[in-house]
Amino acid sequence: MLMRKLGRTGLRVSALCLGGNTFGWTTDQQASEAVLDAYVEAGGNFIDTADVYSRWAPGNKGGESETVLGKWMVSRQHIMEGVEDSLRRLQTDYIDLYQAHWDDRDTPLEETLRAFDDLVGQGKVRYLGCSNYVGWRLTRALWESDKHGYARYESLQPKYNLVFRDEYERELEPLCLEQGVGVIPYSSLGSGFLSGKYRPGADLPKTARATNVQKGYMTDRGFAVLAAIDKVAGKIGATPAQIALSWLAHRPGITAPIASATSPAQLKELMGGIDLRLDEEATKELDSASAWREA
Repeated sequence: MLMRKLGRTGLRVSALCLGGNTFGWTTDQQASEAVLDAYVEAGGNFIDTADVYSRWAPGNKGGESETVLGKWMVSRQHIMEGVEDSLRRLQTDYIDLYQAHWDDRDTPLEETLRAFDDLVGQGKVRYLGCSNYVGWRLTRALWESDKHGYARYESLQPKYNLVFRDEYERELEPLCLEQGVGVIPYSSLGSGFLSGKYRPGADLPKTARATNVQKGYMTDRGFAVLAAIDKVAGKIGATPAQIALSWLAHRPGITAPIASATSPAQLKELMGGIDLRLDEEATKELDSASAWREA
């Protein structure tokens, strides 16, 4: 699997970050472990989880994704058969990358960064990152860290895909490129819309995300982008999901898109998108259909 360095850190991560938001939600323990096993066997080492996954689902409290991952890590055969040193390393007391999931504007930014810096100083966290930060707040955070000598945000997790481009590209992209901040976008496939599951006039898929996808993506712009993806996919002989993921994975400054899989077969399809390199003509066609313009 293609590996990349995450921003200025010492972390080398796979260019496909496996989304863990479905674990304990739309995929149970057994199905999740099948996907995780296939991901590791393919060389993957970068999994996105959070304590809020999947609090939004009826009956869940949050933390279900972490619980699934925890059970998988301590039960995998090659770990149990390993030596005690390997088990100790895998049952680690530190986190490689710890990200602020949302920008908490009710708490002074300096206080937040000082707390994160303490975690790094204590050896509990190696690197820090943030998610859902707007440009000026990320700029301020980087400035505060530099001013006080705190560990800084080394990664950003923004919402970014072929339909939603302007929010990231207008201010965040140049900032991240200039400051060497690694970018690991979420919603890479638009909650499944860019995989071609949603079509004009067709019934909505029977999924928990369908209503939100309908509101956010099933628009004239969304279907125009999907038509361009279909056209490129037909020429190349790839799936729409692979085209959308390839375009994103090879954008300047992108470390690893986050994408979820519910089966090993779907994971294999996603990995094919990372390996795929679009030519200049295909890239221009997608850019033209999805380009945003200043108002």
